[in-house]
Amino acid sequence: MKLVIITSISEFEKEIKQILVKANVKNFSYKDVVGYHNSSGEAIGENWFATEMNENESMLFYAFVPVENVDLIFNAISKFNLQQETISKIHVATINIEKSN
Repeated sequence: MKLVIITSISEFEKEIKQILVKANVKNFSYKDVVGYHNSSGEAIGENWFATEMNENESMLFYAFVPVENVDLIFNAISKFNLQQETISKIHVATINIEKSN
């Protein structure tokens, strides 16, 4: 069992839900969160918002997933990200679960 954590901008909510369903994830949770990006080290011309502190509407998904389903999620997210023309991508990480009750 692994804990899968997914973050993205809110605009990708529907696609993430579809990815999880197609990967046979039966139960998951999600929450609206505020995403933060500190762009103080970027040149003003590269900074879309032209400020140093950027916040945006984001989503945080998490689910306990059987190990055999994790690659399905990662592969689907990689495929989705490759097709995006936006700077923003879906981010995914896993954490091993040693014990659960």
